[in-house]
Amino acid sequence: MFENIFSALLAFLGSPRAMGLSLVGVVVGIIFGALPGISSTMSLAVLMPLTFGLNAADAMMLLMGIFNGSVYGGSVSAILVNIPGTPGAIVTQLDGHPMARKGRAGEALGFATLASGFGGLLGLLVFMTLAPLIALIGLQFRSPEFTGLALLGLASLSAAMPGSTFKGILAGLVGLLLATVGLDPLTNVLRFDFGNRYLQAGIPIIPLAIGIFGLAEVLNNLEGGLDRWEVIRTIRRVIPPWNELRRGIVAPESSNNAEIGGDLIPTMSLGIPGDSITAVLMGALLIQGLRPGPLLFRDHPDFVAAVYVALGVAVILTTALGLLGARLFARVLAVPKPLLLVVIAVLCVVGAYAVDNSLYDVTIMLVFGVAGYLMQKAGFPVVPLVFGLILGPLFEENLRRTLVVSGGDWLVYLRRPISMLLLLLSLATAAYPILLDYRHRRRGAVALPATPADALGGER
Repeated sequence: MFENIFSALLAFLGSPRAMGLSLVGVVVGIIFGALPGISSTMSLAVLMPLTFGLNAADAMMLLMGIFNGSVYGGSVSAILVNIPGTPGAIVTQLDGHPMARKGRAGEALGFATLASGFGGLLGLLVFMTLAPLIALIGLQFRSPEFTGLALLGLASLSAAMPGSTFKGILAGLVGLLLATVGLDPLTNVLRFDFGNRYLQAGIPIIPLAIGIFGLAEVLNNLEGGLDRWEVIRTIRRVIPPWNELRRGIVAPESSNNAEIGGDLIPTMSLGIPGDSITAVLMGALLIQGLRPGPLLFRDHPDFVAAVYVALGVAVILTTALGLLGARLFARVLAVPKPLLLVVIAVLCVVGAYAVDNSLYDVTIMLVFGVAGYLMQKAGFPVVPLVFGLILGPLFEENLRRTLVVSGGDWLVYLRRPISMLLLLLSLATAAYPILLDYRHRRRGAVALPATPADALGGER
């Protein structure tokens, strides 16, 4: 692997195209991440069609740049606008924006930039260390284990989503159902196509992701109004004083970017997305003809090494550009919100069309954009649906292959220790939040009123 990494690094340094793609990815990622209302997932989904004409290594240079840059960019809007660009930047906002209002916006951005660089490199080292080991273990898996692994991935995400666990599981089941549209993976018999030739190839993941993560967010922003953001534009000193390192915003920012490497570990080594961003990234890899999982490390070690190099270069460029270009961010944030939303909507349409140059893909994007918006309004998380669509083929194919080999014996899952453990973990993961919620409800029902106002039905 070290030889492959060294070769990938030499190939990068000898390719102006790869260097340019990484630089463009980081710049665009920071800009998109810095704009309020545009999440990292949305950035990657909308910009992913830019990779369709690239080879796999160059595509990763661009995507890793967008990925890392957009995660860091979320802290920019949190500090300058008091609106976190990503969920992880909420904690950054608590310390960063008060510093900006005191005239120390540059120092706050400097803390965030240096911490992001440190966390990103640490996450990369953990990724490079653990992913091959986990992939090696994954090579020992057979169909029963992969069935349990896919089920555990879906159950974990559904249970981790904010809000109702039942709604998260239901959204994941809808995704699994959508994954059955098209050709049967074992018999090649058409199913659920309703005579529509476009559905014979299944539900395309890229237009769906663009719609459910991109267009749905545009609709949400439109509902929130088109008022301008109040941006703090005074940025002076960028390099922060080291004696204030422990009191700054270092902890949340370092963890945000370290999380990138952590999310890539299950994605690359087992084919189970670590979060919504890596779920979109998996779609990009599938378009390139690469299936993330243990076999990727065995059959394409050169590509895995290219991913390592792409992430490392993205971290370094993000840190450098974050320090050098801090004063430009205030100008980027001054973009009128109506213009921004129009540009994003156009990118959604163009990106969906670019997948296969088909208006059918644009239709899929529009349908799931509206569906994603309505799901969010109804309290249903959209990420489990995408996970279900991605993990559906893995789950179904291995489930049915196991039953064919075992002659329909379901107990085969209990005779194999690892598959039994994965199934029990899946059941416990899905059941724990439900039981916890039931316990809280039961305690609340029998609890005595804390104040006279409670006893009378008043507010505390």
